[in-house]
Amino acid sequence: MKLGIVGGGQLGRMMAQAALPLGVKTIFLDPATDACAGDAGQLICAAYDDAAAVQQLADQVDAVTFEFENVPPDSVATLATRKPAFPPVDALATARDRWFEKSLFQKLDIATPKLALVDDQESLEAGVDRVGLPCVLKTRTLGYDGKGQKVLRKRADLTDTFAELGSVPMILEGFVDFEYEVSCIGVRNQQGQCVFYPLVKNEHDQGILYRSQPLTNSQLQTQAEHAVKSVMDALDYVGTMAFEFFVKGDDLIANEIAPRVHNSGHWTIEGSRCSQFENHVRAVLGLPLGSTESTGPVVMFNVIGRRPDVQQLLSIPGVHWHDYTKSERAGRKIAHITVTAADQTQLILRADKVAGLLVNEL
Repeated sequence: MKLGIVGGGQLGRMMAQAALPLGVKTIFLDPATDACAGDAGQLICAAYDDAAAVQQLADQVDAVTFEFENVPPDSVATLATRKPAFPPVDALATARDRWFEKSLFQKLDIATPKLALVDDQESLEAGVDRVGLPCVLKTRTLGYDGKGQKVLRKRADLTDTFAELGSVPMILEGFVDFEYEVSCIGVRNQQGQCVFYPLVKNEHDQGILYRSQPLTNSQLQTQAEHAVKSVMDALDYVGTMAFEFFVKGDDLIANEIAPRVHNSGHWTIEGSRCSQFENHVRAVLGLPLGSTESTGPVVMFNVIGRRPDVQQLLSIPGVHWHDYTKSERAGRKIAHITVTAADQTQLILRADKVAGLLVNEL
């Protein structure tokens, strides 16, 4: 079997690595000649909306998926007329646009921050009157890793802010005074069966995910799974989805969904019976879903901007190094590290050693 993947970054790379033991080969469509997924499968180097390249991809594969949401929905829609394409294009269009996304959450009675639609400086000022300060202004599309957004704390922060973020359609969200952030990763197959990984606590640095660690027996697990399942069912979703929430007391407040495999689920490669990547491939190709049972204590660190001393890292027991072969650049995710252990005490000791060796440039 052959799986087409729109996008050739590290998520596609790890998807291909998970597909290979299943006897599945991968073909990528990406405009970058040095796309890191090209090490793991065939690369069609062309723009995502290149009609000839889209046709070439469709001709060579049995099914199609995508590795990130900033790909043109029209290209996915075209592919879907020729081969099975999952997640469905409606899910991509919804997740790409924060207003569509939050509107769906509210329709499904999933708690969100206060919201206002912003189309110009005047509607921004009116939105702040309704939502209140502090609040967060975000572009409706193309934002990730803290990009395309600005926290507004006082009235003076509104001056020229609409133009500062590009004078594009935006959404204003009330600021949530949360305790921490979690993500719930679910997988839905073509028959509507869903499986879920444990809730993961996420820590960020300057808007970029730095560390993720599964939570054991969280009292919020059932609440999170219900929200993820509601969204996946509403979108007739197939594949892996991540849903990020803010935690405030005993409540979850929706942040955003990612219609794909997700950074906060990288730990599943070593930490679960079946990784998020393998389960995504299984779902898209109509194969039975694998077990999401954890194999033991685990934590994941992103490597951002600069590589640490890999020899030193690998001398620590339980360390698993995943290099994306990307060039070093401040703010760029170039690798990740998974740390496993026999128990939580041992995990803390090993994770502290790893953290001490990281030289991230943000």
